[in-house]
Amino acid sequence: MRRLFWMGVGAAAGAYVTRRLTETRQRLTPQGIGADLAEGLRELGAGLGAFGAEVRAGMATREQELTDLVERRTGAHVPSYSEAVAEDEPARPRGRARGAGA
Repeated sequence: MRRLFWMGVGAAAGAYVTRRLTETRQRLTPQGIGADLAEGLRELGAGLGAFGAEVRAGMATREQELTDLVERRTGAHVPSYSEAVAEDEPARPRGRARGAGA
């Protein structure tokens, strides 16, 4: 019975080692290296995207804090960026054309 047990353990270990060697050999081919590189770049892109989202969220929170502080201290409404852009620009005074006599 012992021999049968150890033979089973040896067969399982041999299958595991064979599988790992096959995977390692595949990863060392140009296609395997390219796949690993592509996966790494995908992970990097996802990490940068998450970092950017966190930065934008922090900026929005800080901007709201500063807006509230200014409004509390001055009593005046501080327009948001979209409100400021949506407002019509004031009409510019038109002067005389250049070079048209003095």
